Amino acid sequence: MILTVTLNTALDITYRVRALRPHASHRISEVTERPGGKGVNVARVLAALGHEVTVTGFAGGATGRVVREGLAAARGITDALVPVAGATRRTIAVVDARTGDTTQLNEPGPAVSPAEWSAFQEAYEGLLASASAVALCGSLPPGVPVGAYAGLVRTARAAGVPVLLDTSGEPLRRGVAARPDIVKPNAEELAELTGSHEPLRATQDARRRGARAVVASLGTEGLLAVTAEGRWRAAPPSRVHGNPAGAGDSVVAGLLSGLVERLPWPDRLTRAVSLSAATVLAPTAGEFDRGAYEDLLGRVAVTAEVSAA
Repeated sequence: MILTVTLNTALDITYRVRALRPHASHRISEVTERPGGKGVNVARVLAALGHEVTVTGFAGGATGRVVREGLAAARGITDALVPVAGATRRTIAVVDARTGDTTQLNEPGPAVSPAEWSAFQEAYEGLLASASAVALCGSLPPGVPVGAYAGLVRTARAAGVPVLLDTSGEPLRRGVAARPDIVKPNAEELAELTGSHEPLRATQDARRRGARAVVASLGTEGLLAVTAEGRWRAAPPSRVHGNPAGAGDSVVAGLLSGLVERLPWPDRLTRAVSLSAATVLAPTAGEFDRGAYEDLLGRVAVTAEVSAA
């Protein structure tokens, strides 16, 4: 079982409009609603790849009930969310059908009490006993300590469970120092962490800060990986156009599934890039275009650089 942690789960709502214009009234042509948050999106992709997945984090209020109902209807995903008194947040994505651009609005999430945080930590330790790997994903809701991910990384390492961290800001800085197996920042998060805008230098610096491997998402340029086994760049054969929401989560799913299946790094990166591009072509986060994914697997370019520093 692969465990995904989404401390700030969400109900993802996607609106499609003919053309998004500031200061104007819009008629919505299509609405979709589904459980969300980065780790939930990761879980959905992992389940589609045939892995058994358990989702944990927090859920509360009427929105939380809708999230849990959606998870109950999802194939291959087990709901292990911990209840909280506050209401689960909503995220609103407005897709401009004319350009394909997406405008994202994210609520902050429920305030988590010390007792609720303690209950989650206890549940998390229990879930690790049957986990083959764990992904720690996304933002922290109010009330959760800024060093939460660092503690969860250490708990996973003590249990002998490989851990991937995908977050940003201070939670990322502290989490990296706890020595996760993989960290997956995007270019902006990497620059904020290291102070460098040069991808290779920044990725190497992030690894020196504690992570065993760093895989940086570089948008249309693909992925840059710095690991103990080597350094690689992986890129799709051409730029894809569509909705980028969830593309980074599909990278996490590709990396984590490859880790569990003991694939060599180039194969993990090929899968991750293919899933990411296929997700851009799908209508909503947490989905991917299966045909595009299978086609891309044979066309992603993975280039080895020099041995890892």
